[in-house]
Amino acid sequence: MELVFPEPHGPAGSPYRKVESGRLNPSCVPERPTLIQVRDLRKEYSTGRGRLVLFDRLSFEVAEGELLAIVGESGAGKSTLLHILGALDTPSAGDVYCASIQLRMLSARQAASFRNREVGYVWQFHYLLPEFTAAENVAIPLLARGESRAAALKRAGEWLNEVELADRADHRAGELSGGEQQRVSLARALVTGPKVLLADEPTGDLDSRTAGVVFDLIERLHESHGLTSVIVTHNMTLADRCSRILRLEKGAMEEVSPQRM
Repeated sequence: MELVFPEPHGPAGSPYRKVESGRLNPSCVPERPTLIQVRDLRKEYSTGRGRLVLFDRLSFEVAEGELLAIVGESGAGKSTLLHILGALDTPSAGDVYCASIQLRMLSARQAASFRNREVGYVWQFHYLLPEFTAAENVAIPLLARGESRAAALKRAGEWLNEVELADRADHRAGELSGGEQQRVSLARALVTGPKVLLADEPTGDLDSRTAGVVFDLIERLHESHGLTSVIVTHNMTLADRCSRILRLEKGAMEEVSPQRM
């Protein structure tokens, strides 16, 4: 199966790429290699009252190395969009290309491999297994791909050191604070060496001080590991720290500046 990644579009010779009007408000984005491309995306559900359309004809790009925030009201479809970007859900129509892969062309097995190798996920709730230690929780994605327990735990320990929790490696999830649990989940998301980090309200369950600490860590790891990161958040202060902000509202996407938020 040949997976085709389309070329970025834009004015020839221009250092900027225009986003088409009607899907995103016209804006200029510094030209860098495109890692994620969304084309005419639609997601709808059948309900007892007919069809519910979450969004339609969404088209946008995420440049390699970008730290992108997606904001919008609850129920706008932000989490569903993130799931589609990470091959956890499928669109009703349209295409997503991520890390040079056309996601709708993947079989279930290929999608699972893609999720394990190309994308790291962080959710609002940490979803750590309570009977496992922090190190064992971080090692799970490596064990799932067939690495030995010893190698997986060694790599997990290195990543716990990255998130400044080396001294908590042998503690179970319930023995950690909320901020520590989320830092463990961040280490688990990145232990496989993904190109892309997808985070759905990663600080939503934390107090403002701890949220700032966790986002500082996300920013540092984003830079030091050359990640491309998409962050769904209601926290406008944190969104303002990202390189670009998109708002999903009433089924459409627009690029916004902090002043308009």
